[in-house]
Amino acid sequence: MPPLPPARVVRAIEGVRSALQGLTRKLAPPPFALLELVQGAMVSQALYVAAELRVAETLTDGPLRPEQIARRTGSDPDTLHRLLRLLASYDVFTELKDGRFKLTPMARALIEGAPMSMHGIALLMGHPIHWEDWGRLADAVRTGEPSLPKLRGMSAFEFLEANPEYGAVFMGGMGAMSATETEPLLAAYDFGRFGTVVDFCGGRGDLLAGVLRKVPSARGVLSDPRVGINGAAAYLQEQGVSERCSIADGGLFDPVPPGGDAYILKHIVHDWPEPQVLEILGNVREAMNPGGRLLLMEMVVPDKLNSPHAGKLTDLWLMLLVGGKERTRAQYAGLLAQAGFELERVVQTPAAISVVEAVRR
Repeated sequence: MPPLPPARVVRAIEGVRSALQGLTRKLAPPPFALLELVQGAMVSQALYVAAELRVAETLTDGPLRPEQIARRTGSDPDTLHRLLRLLASYDVFTELKDGRFKLTPMARALIEGAPMSMHGIALLMGHPIHWEDWGRLADAVRTGEPSLPKLRGMSAFEFLEANPEYGAVFMGGMGAMSATETEPLLAAYDFGRFGTVVDFCGGRGDLLAGVLRKVPSARGVLSDPRVGINGAAAYLQEQGVSERCSIADGGLFDPVPPGGDAYILKHIVHDWPEPQVLEILGNVREAMNPGGRLLLMEMVVPDKLNSPHAGKLTDLWLMLLVGGKERTRAQYAGLLAQAGFELERVVQTPAAISVVEAVRR
């Protein structure tokens, strides 16, 4: 993977892209520009089908004709050609003059296991259950309450446990998105000053392993309720950091492992309404060493008006599923103050995620 550019360079590029996209929309008649946005869900579904059929995997050895791809994917040649023709118009695959299709850089990101693969998130975004959830967005907007518990008769977390097949798709998609954030976080934030880093509810420890590889003098603690079944021990050993990392089995509202100099909470705070967030942060505050740092890793919604940001879309998703939210810098400052912390800074990364750093008051 090539070195990541600094966050300020990425923000500048994003600004140029946003300006060009805005210009494109302004040049088109407004109804047609809106129509393109409305039809975006159809493109998501086409990408889902391509991921489900593993079309990109069939092209890794070179271009193929639609009938060849269809034989390998168990699909209809004519219908598959029409699907690929659409995706090629978005630079996902390229149709050659001789009728064959070949991979593009974006198509390679549909390959499962590829660097920064989007295969898992494509399967999630097009899944029928995911579509059914989003079909209740209007209800969430009208009531201000998450609509999934009303639709399913249970919380989002309970639903994922009760439906393991979809739960695997959901967690696979979330894992794919999370994996794309590890290197940007390691590139943007200096963990070298911490002796003990606690990754609270950190899954199998992907980020913590990256921190320990980058800071050989540091020790880590991985805390998660699923460490007994998610392969955390084997993964940490595979990454060569198991001797410097202990594992604790604990949930969000259980006692927090004590004695850390830094506590990582990655995509934890945004899942919960304020009362639960304050409880979680209070437990972390009690556990950390004097002078320790709280590191919330979240998508911080920018204050700039009308600016595109991935956090604005995720914010609606959280509202729909669990009643959580993405927050602005000012909202984090107020939330942290209530929990007995002081916001010190927000460190942007080359990705949409930022590090919200706070110290105990």
